[in-house]
Amino acid sequence: MPTEPAAEPAADLSELLTLARDLAARAAGLAVDRLGHERSSVRTKSSATDMVTDVDRAAEALITHGILAARPDDGVMGEEGTDRPGDSGVRWIVDPLDGTTNYLYGHAGFAVSIAAEVDGAVQVGVVHDPLHGDEFWAVRGRGAFRNGRPVTTSAAGELDRALVATGFSYDPQRRGRQAAVLTRVLPRVRDIRRMGAAAVDLCSVACGRVDAFYERGLAPWDLAAGVLIATEAGALVGDLSGGAASPEFALATAPALFGPLRQLLRVAGAQDA
Repeated sequence: MPTEPAAEPAADLSELLTLARDLAARAAGLAVDRLGHERSSVRTKSSATDMVTDVDRAAEALITHGILAARPDDGVMGEEGTDRPGDSGVRWIVDPLDGTTNYLYGHAGFAVSIAAEVDGAVQVGVVHDPLHGDEFWAVRGRGAFRNGRPVTTSAAGELDRALVATGFSYDPQRRGRQAAVLTRVLPRVRDIRRMGAAAVDLCSVACGRVDAFYERGLAPWDLAAGVLIATEAGALVGDLSGGAASPEFALATAPALFGPLRQLLRVAGAQDA
């Protein structure tokens, strides 16, 4: 559901969208081409379950080089270490392979996520999910789209009939706390889904594939494109204390579910998990 049109930023948003869609498709193609091949290197980051492959790095390099070839004055921040300041007012926020564990196992549910931030606000978001055949995109104020067709959230209104997605930290102790929260949430909802890629989960809220999603401890590149897409599809998106979604906490739901699910998560202690 489109939001009210906002004042047009200085950057040409259609140009940014075209570039993001092209680079996301190319990076997704690279990942699919190498799917099932032996990776030349797999290393861990924050824990034994937080992995990165040569494909993550190659996809980020492809995207970064493509952005800077087209727009050399832009900034770029990527999950795999790219941190380039710019002076154009545009910064790209890139997750070259959201759902690396899914990718390593050949499990559908990984995606490329690219967002363009203009003067500090995300204005364009693209999430390309190749194994599901889905390309999601949004421009602020212009609605959200899946494979070229507008999408909106579900009309779910009752918490006990809500299909809720979530994710878990890479830290073992935090995972235990999040599991304890889940034991209080699960009896109150229809069921839980765990995809393993936050950008895909947020897009699933956008198109009604799930009714809600929550997670604590995400990174900016996990959130940037997906939050815009979900918001432009009519989702309510925020944290547990009345603020915007952030790495501290992200909740995205069909409109009628936001208040009840936020209250349930508060009571379950999700803000501390």
